[in-house]
Amino acid sequence: MKFRRSERLIDMTSYLLDHPRQLVPLTFFAERYSSAKSSISEDLAIVKETFEQRGIGTLQTVPGAAGGVKFFVNVSDEEAKPFVDELCSLIAHPDRLLPGGYLYLTDILGNPSIVQKAGRIIASAYVNTKIDVVMTVATKGIPLAYAVASQLNTPVVMVRRDSKVTEGPTVSINYVSGSAKRIQTMVLSKRSLAQGSRVLVVDDFMKAGGTVMGMISLLEEFNAQVAGIAVLVEAEKIEERLVDEYKSLVKLTDVDVKEKRISVKEGNYFKRRTEE
Repeated sequence: MKFRRSERLIDMTSYLLDHPRQLVPLTFFAERYSSAKSSISEDLAIVKETFEQRGIGTLQTVPGAAGGVKFFVNVSDEEAKPFVDELCSLIAHPDRLLPGGYLYLTDILGNPSIVQKAGRIIASAYVNTKIDVVMTVATKGIPLAYAVASQLNTPVVMVRRDSKVTEGPTVSINYVSGSAKRIQTMVLSKRSLAQGSRVLVVDDFMKAGGTVMGMISLLEEFNAQVAGIAVLVEAEKIEERLVDEYKSLVKLTDVDVKEKRISVKEGNYFKRRTEE
């Protein structure tokens, strides 16, 4: 079946978006559309130009007989800032205050549009970093972790508070939570993470960083490496931060329970992107 160029471009774009960071040989598209490689190269040039103009991402050409193209998501600061500003406005709403000064974020983490945009932004900071898996702790960080992983084309590994019979043999550690200073437990299935994996740790909220440090300690049991740490929201007024190197989209600067006031600002994401 012969495809028209318009049909090729639509299908090609869809395929590349669904397979980020995966090498796609030109022969694959040539056979898929019964077209010459020269025509496919011209089509890819159009897709690449459109992706970059619209801030969707970019295509990387890999030369050689076994070469092809790879799609990498890329969200510019100009595109990311309005979203982060909107996210700050949502989080700053006084109705989010819960007893004890906690914030209600479940509706945000349950909104596919918000989570997918946040995932694209976080993933764009790690597209050039070798990452084998994205790790999070159950349960609230799961939607964000999957959104990031879908843009990096990697599996998700979930750390649990207790073991499940369906997980098989597990590795568990005890750690001290950074805020409550309580001894807690983390469990990870032995089958879920290969030895020596490079891991991107993703979480929804970080106070002192005790949970993140717990995940880092757990990774050491697998001889795995931390490729990066990213959180949706971080708390600013913390006496002792246990984690230094991380990226955050939103920073919670103050919570006044009596006045029902939540103060937030953009996180360190843009500052660190500039430095890099």
